[in-house]
Amino acid sequence: MLTNIPFSLLELAPMPQGETVSDTLHKTTKYAQRADELGFNRFWLAEHHNMPGIICAATSILVGHIAGNTKNIRVGSGGIMLPNHSPLVVAEQFGTLESLYPGRIDLGLGRAPGSDQVTSRALNSDMSRAERFPQEVSELQTLLGPYNGTHPIRAIPGENTNVPIWLLGSSLFSAQLAAQKGLPYVFAGHFAPRFVHDAIALYKREFKASNVLDKPYVMLALPLVAADTDEEAKYLSTTSKQRVLALIRGEELWLKPPIDTMDGLWSEQERAHVENFLSLSVIGGHVSIKHKLEMIVKQLGVDEFVFTNDLYDGEKRHRALEILMEIKR
Repeated sequence: MLTNIPFSLLELAPMPQGETVSDTLHKTTKYAQRADELGFNRFWLAEHHNMPGIICAATSILVGHIAGNTKNIRVGSGGIMLPNHSPLVVAEQFGTLESLYPGRIDLGLGRAPGSDQVTSRALNSDMSRAERFPQEVSELQTLLGPYNGTHPIRAIPGENTNVPIWLLGSSLFSAQLAAQKGLPYVFAGHFAPRFVHDAIALYKREFKASNVLDKPYVMLALPLVAADTDEEAKYLSTTSKQRVLALIRGEELWLKPPIDTMDGLWSEQERAHVENFLSLSVIGGHVSIKHKLEMIVKQLGVDEFVFTNDLYDGEKRHRALEILMEIKR
């Protein structure tokens, strides 16, 4: 069942405390190169701001760097938070990337700020921008499409590059918009699993064919913790649990080494919050992960998976990629 399902990766460039930004970005590049070698379909970078421990604020720059240091894998944003940017600037940036790396660039779009409210105001003083998300997506489509002879503003470069646009979301809003526009849809199950069934069902039910897609296409983002045994994977999963715990406490998000137990670190309420946040996690060895992914495909009709893989040890992180591809084969 999994043989024909593409596997992709979503990267936040996680950084351990005490490591330099240069070290982290070098590791991210090596990670992308290994994914490329193994045959992963896409390597996407998220946009986050003012978050110590997550090094992917300058998303378009990282997309270009990764694309320039890989050969075959598609590279893109997962996503660009459109309210933070002018559609014209996004069109020019991704039009340039597509011109440099033809046929390998994706533009995933979200309408959340990717940060806290104070940082959002520093990025964009117009806090009503998110309400204009549908109109700005349409504007981007126009800027990246062929010149119609009438539009007063042209993205040079960008025009007629037709960079594939994806809509990302964790609620019903983006699912409905993607359906109306006939665009591919990505559900953010790696941090907001609550509406996964409703959002995917809505998208498929209301999908309208377009010149981009003739039928719905769903990619699901999942947290991955893959290891050679279930026991090792459970141990390694404490890294992501510690980071989510820090997130809900408003603390810095440094990547921390795994620990034997989370007992004593969290309250019962915090534990419930973290486990809910990570409830779609795919954790285990080969058999466990294969079973869970097959069940998700059967239940949700997913067309592609995109995994976060935030392990502390670089070698184990690379090993997780190998395990995924061993399962696929």
